[in-house]
Formats: sequence, C-alpha cells, structure tokens
Amino acid sequence: MTQFLSDLQTVSLSLLEGFSVTLRIFALTLILSLPVGLIVSFASRSKFTPLRWLTRTIIWIIRGTPLMLQLIAIYYGPGLIGAWASKLTGGPFTILASWHVPDRFAAVIISFVINYSCYFSEIFRGGIEGIPKGQYEAGQVLGLTKMQTFFRVVLLQVVKRVIPPMSNEIITLVKDTSLARIIMVYEIIWNAQRFIKSDGLLWPLFFTGVYYLAFCGILTLIFGFIEKKLDYFS
Repeated sequence: MTQFLSDLQTVSLSLLEGFSVTLRIFALTLILSLPVGLIVSFASRSKFTPLRWLTRTIIWIIRGTPLMLQLIAIYYGPGLIGAWASKLTGGPFTILASWHVPDRFAAVIISFVINYSCYFSEIFRGGIEGIPKGQYEAGQVLGLTKMQTFFRVVLLQVVKRVIPPMSNEIITLVKDTSLARIIMVYEIIWNAQRFIKSDGLLWPLFFTGVYYLAFCGILTLIFGFIEKKLDYFS
C-alpha cells in the first residue's frame, strides 16, 4: 500500500507536469486560431474569386488530411523537400536538407493553429451566412456602414450561433493535444508512457483520462454558462 501511494504521488506529479504542456498547447492554439479562423472565413467568402478558391482549397486539404500528418509535414517537411531538391539540383538546396523547425513546440503550435483555423473558419462562415440579409438592410437604413453593421449587429448573433459547434471543436482540441508526442513534445500522454518503459506500470496511461475528463468537464460548464448568457438572442 505504501509503495502504491508513493507511485501515485510520483505519477501524479509527472502527469501534472505533462498536463501543463498540454494546457499551453491548448491555450496558444485557441488564442491564435480563433482570430485567424475569422480572417480565413472572410477570405473564403471573398468576392475576389482567386482568393476565395485558393482559401477553400487550402481548407479542403487541411480538413481532409490527418492532423498527425500535418505535424510531421510541418516539422520534417522543409528538410525532406531540401533533400529532394538537392538531389535534383546537385547542391544549391543542400543547406535545407538537414533543416527543420528548430523548436518542436513551435512546430506543434504552427500545425495546430493552421488545422483549427480552417475548422473554425468554416464554423464562422456558416454562422455569418446564417444571418438573414434583413439584418444588413436594417443597418443600412439606420445609416451604419457594412463594417459597423457587422461588428455592432451581426457579430453577437454569429457568436450565439457558433458557440455549440465551436465548443465541440474546442473540446476535441483538448484531446488532440496528445498528438504532440508524435514529434516528441513531452505532454501528458508522453509522460504516462514513460512509466510503461521505466517501471512497467500501465495504469498511469489510463490515469491521464482523469485529467482530460476534469478539464473537458470544466469547459462544458463554461460553454453552458456562455450559452445561457446569450439566450437573449432567442
């Protein structure tokens, strides 16, 4: 019993350390991908056809390929491309052959922000396009510009519409952070796996579920509170 309590304390501290990395990935991805996703949604609705189709093609590629593959591509891609180009050209690209994103954590953030910005952009686009055109016409009648109408009238209604699908994506993001271990970023799952190799303990891997459940439960309560606060739009 004493040994188990000692192991529990050691495992809990190690998982807490890994979970702090998980929280950093989650927070930075969310902070960066929400505004970028809104910008991407504007680009995907642009009246400039080349920009619109280029944006939608990128979104299609990102949404249609696994995040794990995107992580590998962001981290190792430049070096692989450099090696391939070096073979073809015989030297000019040799310096790129051994290059990759120098910081693994930065590669994770870049990959996650690109991925979730594309998903969020589609949610934003659906929310914006779901607002009746009469809202914009009413704004014009009141003498508001298109920009003023969007930020003063439309945006809050869009927020109300996108909260439920957005909450699902954000909770999915919590669990997707475990993919960071693919390029050896020491998040909570990685820390749990170390106990399998070093001590032959399997239960720490399942114990990580407690951390995920607790955090997702808190997020669920927060989003439920936000939805109630926005009920005045119903």
